[in-house]
Amino acid sequence: MRHTLAEKILSEKTGRDVQAGEITPCPVSLVLANDITMPLGIKSFRAMGAEAVFDKGRIAMVMDHFTPNKDLASAEQVKVCREFAKEQEIVHYYEGGNCGVEHALLPELGLVGPWDVVIGADSHTCTYGGVGAFATGMGSTDIAAAMALGETWFKVPPTIRVEITGKLPEFVGGKDLILELIGRIGVSGALYRALEFGGDTVDNLSIEGRLTMANMAIEAGGKVGLFPCDDKTLAYCAEHGRPGAKLLEPDEGASYERVVEIDASKLTSRVACPHLPDNVKPASEVGDLPIDQAVIGSCTNGRISDLREAAAVLKGRKAAPGVRLIILPATPAIWRQAMREGLYEIFLDAGAVVGPPTCGPCLGGHMGILAAGERAVSTTNRNFKGRMGSLESEVYLASPAATAASAVAGRIVDPASL
Repeated sequence: MRHTLAEKILSEKTGRDVQAGEITPCPVSLVLANDITMPLGIKSFRAMGAEAVFDKGRIAMVMDHFTPNKDLASAEQVKVCREFAKEQEIVHYYEGGNCGVEHALLPELGLVGPWDVVIGADSHTCTYGGVGAFATGMGSTDIAAAMALGETWFKVPPTIRVEITGKLPEFVGGKDLILELIGRIGVSGALYRALEFGGDTVDNLSIEGRLTMANMAIEAGGKVGLFPCDDKTLAYCAEHGRPGAKLLEPDEGASYERVVEIDASKLTSRVACPHLPDNVKPASEVGDLPIDQAVIGSCTNGRISDLREAAAVLKGRKAAPGVRLIILPATPAIWRQAMREGLYEIFLDAGAVVGPPTCGPCLGGHMGILAAGERAVSTTNRNFKGRMGSLESEVYLASPAATAASAVAGRIVDPASL
């Protein structure tokens, strides 16, 4: 049988030939949760009568959403997680100085990679498809069961093939590609489907660009967003502590539910307007909209390549008066690398605030909450009503370059306009 990437990974993991539509039990490579979702998972774990996790080295707990603890409630949440991690001798527990945004941290540490099956109590677990993992978000109760049993079950998803060809223009990258796709197919266009990315544009895209795209598969309703594992992936994995990974590509003649074709050479900077990620327009057509805040960071675009992209736009420029420019490197290693490269001098000269690795404002948590009537442009992944604060605020999603350019202009612009 000829397999898509999703079918191939699940067939390998289950030890039998599976196809779209089939329900199958499946062992998991890693179970993930954070400071918001793990306390409920722990409660469910106890209620099941479970006494020990299936493998203390294959559970990851990342305290990234409301940390550093913003208030008493968040401190209590983390305390529950910390005590469970100590009790269960969890190897991969991250808090404080070793903690970063989970979906940037785990690939960086080599904890996820090609052929893995990863489930996480966070919808953006699909990020790891950027390195060839079948990775998807689940509820805390499902995660609790997997922590106890080491397995879960899936309905094998049908696959939508996304064929992207052509050379990317200047200032256009992975964020623009995924926004273009979501704008075309809608927020439910890939509901419980696997999005499988390919084409010469994908071949030439960096691993960090692929992670950005896989991250937002869920914004199209996708179960997973999958990229092949090529030589570029193998090099990334070896550099991040996972040598020996094997190549992964779909079989020629695999069956797809549909094929979406994108000519990358014709794209310009894209922006998702309120209040859905599929309300996508060219940045140049958004209109003369002044902004109050610009955020660069998150599990979507807080990696070193994103910070370099923003710095290239901001160098020698300043954020417009009245614009709060917030920059949050996604992990301690990224934070340190940006410091070594002198990016903070550029950011601070531009009038930015550089914060610690945290999800922070992305979910309306802290460090950048919007008041009523305020408007932000952000490199994050969701712009639902009230996502970053007040129900009367607005969030526009864009690339690091477009977000930085908008901060300088004081309104939403295409970075090419600078």
